[in-house]
Amino acid sequence: MEPGIFVDILSDALFLVIKLVSAIIVPSLIVGLIVAVFQAATSINEQTLSFLPRLLVTLSALIIGGHWFTQELMDFFNRLVLSIPEIAG
Repeated sequence: MEPGIFVDILSDALFLVIKLVSAIIVPSLIVGLIVAVFQAATSINEQTLSFLPRLLVTLSALIIGGHWFTQELMDFFNRLVLSIPEIAG
């Protein structure tokens, strides 16, 4: 067993996590920025105003991208299972 195999698996797992989390967080950040600019332009100082749009965008990103998220996780799991003989042998 070579340590390089485990480093490759770990780097693939971390890249997958970054890819999945950024697909959820980036739209929420963009909406939060738009609401913040709107609040600054209109001098509205309500903290809860940006919560609902960000929540809705995050939930819609989960709903819209749910199939893709699941497919990515399943592909990674299949690669892990198929690499067991390489790791063990």
